[in-house]
Amino acid sequence: MKNHHATAGAGTRLRPWRGNAGIFENFPLLKFGIFLGLGILSFGICAAQSAAPSAGAEHLRRWLARNPDADLDRDGTLTAAEAWRWQSEAPRRARAGQARKKQAAAEAKKNGRPLPPSASAPRLAPDHANLRYGPRERNLLDLWLAKTPAPAPLVLFYHGGAWKISDKRAISDTFVRACLAAGVSVAAVNYTFTTTAPLPAPHLDSARALQFLRHHAAAYNLDPKRTAAFGASAGAGISLWLAFHDDLADPQNPDPVLRHSTRLTCAGSINGQCTYDPFVIRKWIGEPAFRHSVFLAAYGVKTHDDLADPKLRPLIKEMAAITHLSSDDPPVFQTAREPDAPLPSDDLPRGTGMHHPIFAHKLKAALDFLHIENTYVHAVDTDNDPQLEMLEFFNRHFGLK
Repeated sequence: MKNHHATAGAGTRLRPWRGNAGIFENFPLLKFGIFLGLGILSFGICAAQSAAPSAGAEHLRRWLARNPDADLDRDGTLTAAEAWRWQSEAPRRARAGQARKKQAAAEAKKNGRPLPPSASAPRLAPDHANLRYGPRERNLLDLWLAKTPAPAPLVLFYHGGAWKISDKRAISDTFVRACLAAGVSVAAVNYTFTTTAPLPAPHLDSARALQFLRHHAAAYNLDPKRTAAFGASAGAGISLWLAFHDDLADPQNPDPVLRHSTRLTCAGSINGQCTYDPFVIRKWIGEPAFRHSVFLAAYGVKTHDDLADPKLRPLIKEMAAITHLSSDDPPVFQTAREPDAPLPSDDLPRGTGMHHPIFAHKLKAALDFLHIENTYVHAVDTDNDPQLEMLEFFNRHFGLK
């Protein structure tokens, strides 16, 4: 089990674990062994940082088959530049698509016609909606309970949205139903936005949600020893951080919730980031990703130039999940869908590349180096729903398959 090096009380800052410095003086061989181990791990992380994404023509061919409109010049061949130009317009297309759906639903209702299938299919209501797991305004979660005689495994979902937008309703209804059919309970969690409190507020809230459900495991027929977490984008970053971070349990805390472990059985990442170091991201991906607005509220700065303040380095390092990796960390499933090719230029819209598959490549290299079981699936390489493949991965580690 990892050492404690944080206290997860609501609103508190993480404190570095310092250990006992005197032990090195008494046991010099132990000191040598520890520093040798750290050197080997550092080498592995450096190897992960040098891993390159696959930018082959075959990947782009498969990507084009899934996204035919990305062939902007209609010559039948997709280039990396076309793929990323098309991908950079994804938010605009998504907003336009949602507007069309709302308009179609409004017109159908006005004219007495059946609602479109996407608007009429009811989402499965949670067994417990808006459970309050902490004192902050957004400390709410929805809980769907599997109808099992024995305590059920639990999967927690943390939504994306740059820790600034969206909410727990972003969870896939298909995923929830598949979990329940497999005998797995599901929680979808809201957390404090960085526009209210900078990092690590969302992560500490998310940890508390996990601890809250462990504290009330008997009441909800949950198995606290079989727990997974996943999310998309920023929610994936939270899940990976929990998976790799030292246990945040504080056995002496007066709040009984915070005495529970935050360690996971396994974790999942959908278009996630294994680091939020903006300068590492600039090196890995490029200037457009570095200029993403997520970093401003996250680190409490006004401009991207302010991110160079040396006082921020400890926090930036703390929030990078990959820096917490050790060989006793749980298995990980990763999936991505954006082009697996370098950004063609720096004049793409701000934020382009923040879901780049290179994050998955870097993390996979580090996991492989530490012999931690992991699976990476790019969306263009499977005909299945990657989230359902992730659930199969979870279920295997829950002992259900």
